[in-house]
Amino acid sequence: MNANYPDRKILAHLPTPLEKLERLSKHLGGPDIYMKRDDQTGLATGGNKTRKLEFLVADAIAQGCDHLITTGAPQSNHCRQTAAAAAHCGLGCSLVLRGEPQSQMQGNLLLNKLLGAHLYWTGDRNRQEVMAEVANEQRAMGHKPYTIPLGGSNVMGATSYVLAMKELTEQLQAASINIDFIVFASSSGGTQAGLVLGAELYGFRGQILGISVDHPAEELQMQVSALATATATHLGVGTVSIANRVEVNDDYLGDGYAMVSETEREAIQMVAQLEGILLDPVYTGRAMGGLIDLIRWGAFTRGQSVLFWHTGGAAALPAFVDKLLP
Repeated sequence: MNANYPDRKILAHLPTPLEKLERLSKHLGGPDIYMKRDDQTGLATGGNKTRKLEFLVADAIAQGCDHLITTGAPQSNHCRQTAAAAAHCGLGCSLVLRGEPQSQMQGNLLLNKLLGAHLYWTGDRNRQEVMAEVANEQRAMGHKPYTIPLGGSNVMGATSYVLAMKELTEQLQAASINIDFIVFASSSGGTQAGLVLGAELYGFRGQILGISVDHPAEELQMQVSALATATATHLGVGTVSIANRVEVNDDYLGDGYAMVSETEREAIQMVAQLEGILLDPVYTGRAMGGLIDLIRWGAFTRGQSVLFWHTGGAAALPAFVDKLLP
């Protein structure tokens, strides 16, 4: 079934590498573990949002917009990549960040400032309300703003991960690798929606498991299913059925979003020390921690192959130094 893809602005370094994690696989004594390196997409240390921004920025430019506005947590990787995309394309950028101003400009906050983004803080207000105010300010100054949702997770953003699945299936075929499971961090739903739709379109028959970092499983499943269905309609493949492919595990929510526990600490140190690869404390550290635990109790076993989709985020590590080191 042919999809009608919208225009994109080339921003990412694609295809991203596909690597086998030999030492981690041996250490855990379970399945063969592979990694899809979307931490190497570019845009100020990379991440999965760079793929999404190719379509979002192209849409903004097509509409004649000159200023990007988006929102996220203080250490949002999506916000940092949006700021980098705006700088690269000569656009203005405003970031609406949750909570109160931070006393130290570390991690992604530092990069946001270096990239020239304007920072706004929500305090106890609704982020959508603050974003609307920022957009009105930009219009009053003669600009034409383009608002990007949390995580870039709309049909434009999800479209990028439909194509990412195509990219992966081509890599697997070329290397004669069979993958039984794909595991990754899932939050705003755009990456997972694109992957499950892409799996249907491009014939990937393995299971796709999102490790939730902040939402109950049922809530996130509904969110992903709705977005995948909308994306299918957007691409002209609306008859595709994906509901039974949306799998979410919410066993690793811990104390909540961005709250670092032994799960994240162990995973970050293990992958760093065995493979020389950096994970982040909020998304990939939690998802890898979940994968490690699932392997230990036998959900994935010898003879199987698991692909961990690295969605980036290592730029946030310096902001969590007190949580990561004894």
